[in-house]
Amino acid sequence: MPRLVLTVIGDDRAGLVSALADVVTAHDGNWEDSQLAELAGKFAGIVVVGVPGERVDALTAALRELDGLLEVTSHPGAEASGIADDADAQRLTIDLLGNDSPGIVREVSSVLSRHELSIETMTTGTREAPMAGGLLFEAHVVVRVPGGSDSAALRADLERLAAELLVDIAVA
Repeated sequence: MPRLVLTVIGDDRAGLVSALADVVTAHDGNWEDSQLAELAGKFAGIVVVGVPGERVDALTAALRELDGLLEVTSHPGAEASGIADDADAQRLTIDLLGNDSPGIVREVSSVLSRHELSIETMTTGTREAPMAGGLLFEAHVVVRVPGGSDSAALRADLERLAAELLVDIAVA
């Protein structure tokens, strides 16, 4: 069954997920995976749906009718998990906390890119610093590390980066 990756955004209000789910279900679609959030007054997310091949065009057209409520863009996805699992691969979780400053995501993602690692999930946010004032930046990143990768070198690079940025980085 073909899969579609839907990107959605709209002004945050009640009923958005229900409206989207109604359209998917009406076209025999199956809601498989999603990450949705309210960000700065907007409701945004990514949804993966499976849909019978003969219903793809009708679903895509019906999603456009949500305009005004939600802007939905449809992208073709892989039909199945065609990526072979690397039995030796491991997942690393990287948690970062420190004073907010521009460029933190760029610096962390650059280290991961140099080690040819792909980010599976990343969640970031800011919050008030309890005693010092200002904002704290938090990040939770999960990366898949293929077998044979130099995890020690990655950890060393992240530790150097933590010292440069004056943030705490924990790798598990």
